[in-house]
Amino acid sequence: MAERPPHSHLADFPEALEVLASRMDELKVVLGPAAAPGVDQIAVRLREGLAARDRGDAETAMAKIGQAIDLLAGLANRVDPAEGAMMRAVAEQFKQALARGSLGDAKEQAEAMRRRSGSVLRPKKPH
Repeated sequence: MAERPPHSHLADFPEALEVLASRMDELKVVLGPAAAPGVDQIAVRLREGLAARDRGDAETAMAKIGQAIDLLAGLANRVDPAEGAMMRAVAEQFKQALARGSLGDAKEQAEAMRRRSGSVLRPKKPH
């Protein structure tokens, strides 16, 4: 039997980041074609972070997701410096919540980032 990775407070990580990762094309539309390479980098970091979370590697997950949200804040700053400043503040609060293991606060900040990115959360269809 395969050994299970140790439990992590990231096990039930915010759905908002999974939604954001799945909707990078929408973000490209919102930010414009010049932002496409940056959006692709955000997507890579989010996928790496979520994959690390799935295998129980909380340290790598936090680092990669932190990198992704920093990139997102940087892109927002190029479009609108005031929006970029707000995204940087939200991103910092998110990373601090993760670092102290406050999943509720991290979920709240992830949801704020998702809303600010322009991504729309659609309810999952029942199976």
